[in-house]
Amino acid sequence: MHFPKYAQRCDNISPFIVMEILEKIHKMESKGIDVVHMEIGEPDFNVPECVNQVAHEAFVHNETCYTHSLGDIRLREAISTYHKEKYNTKVDPGQILVTSGTSPAMLLLFSALVNPGDEIIISDPHYACYANFINYVQGVPVTVPVFEDEGFVYTPDAIKKKITPKTKAIFINSPSNPTGNIIPHNRMKEIVEIATANQIYIISDEIYHGLVYEGEDNSILEFCDNAFVLNGFSKLFAMTGLRLGYLIAPKEFVRPLQILQQNFFICANSVIQLAGAAALKGAHAETEHMKNTYNERRKYVVKRIKDMGLGITVEPTGAFYVFANAKHISNDSYSLAFDILEKAHVGVTPGIDFGQNGEGYLRFSYANSMENLAIGLDRVQAYLNER
Repeated sequence: MHFPKYAQRCDNISPFIVMEILEKIHKMESKGIDVVHMEIGEPDFNVPECVNQVAHEAFVHNETCYTHSLGDIRLREAISTYHKEKYNTKVDPGQILVTSGTSPAMLLLFSALVNPGDEIIISDPHYACYANFINYVQGVPVTVPVFEDEGFVYTPDAIKKKITPKTKAIFINSPSNPTGNIIPHNRMKEIVEIATANQIYIISDEIYHGLVYEGEDNSILEFCDNAFVLNGFSKLFAMTGLRLGYLIAPKEFVRPLQILQQNFFICANSVIQLAGAAALKGAHAETEHMKNTYNERRKYVVKRIKDMGLGITVEPTGAFYVFANAKHISNDSYSLAFDILEKAHVGVTPGIDFGQNGEGYLRFSYANSMENLAIGLDRVQAYLNER
């Protein structure tokens, strides 16, 4: 018997390499091998105490029913207030869609925005999943190479060259994964001017906002209204496994997005929504502590990586990543990363996971303790010396 093959769309989705590395590490650890994690972008802190407390209270008070499909109004109002206080922007709670993590928000966004053949401009390198989301809804990811000596930041001329009648949006991510770099205020204004002149949207992934050590994290809504904002609670609030994110959308997109949410997800987790509202209101001291700790680690890791001879032209000032040039060692970052894992027992992410222009780089995450980072970098240094 020959049953039909799985859907062809599955062949158009590339593996998320960092997750494959993580899963290999788990197998190694199950055999008793000690591996230092510098591959995954997951905070090593506990969730803020107010998150624990409010989540517990929500269970006690049976706040476990479906919420409004756009999200619990208490959380949407808290997000609106947060944006007003942080960015001085006015966000109507009715323009906020709460989701079970930022990834579902992205899927709903592209489903509502993109018709087959529509083009979305993304940087190269970029977060590994962007192109896969666009491909999944039959859109076309159009890559704009960004370069180390420019801090991996778009240049206006490079964007203009990629705009066609099919361009639907420009995607920005600042602070960036994988590079940790920030789009400067003036450059963001230039990108908005390009989008406005060509009547295209901007999609801004702001998931690493709050984790900025030099400069500032401007929201795209400070510059224009015809934009989508993706954000969530995983990174700043160390709530990765609790899966809570949100999308801010222009008003004309709210109803289509709501209908998609009703059909595909119904609503986000009711308990975690209340915990998210508590995080926005009451976790400032803890997030400041996390940020200051990350900054100490950032300085240490950048210095150690430079001392190893890996290239960092513009030092990262946001998120918790260092994107280091290893082209003088190998132009096959995939094989290099797995070789480091096998021989040095350190997890790092190959640059090729983030696009063709990321080839030859390695991403180091410093979302780990200083002690573990020191051990991991000692191991990488020994590996490079032997190689």
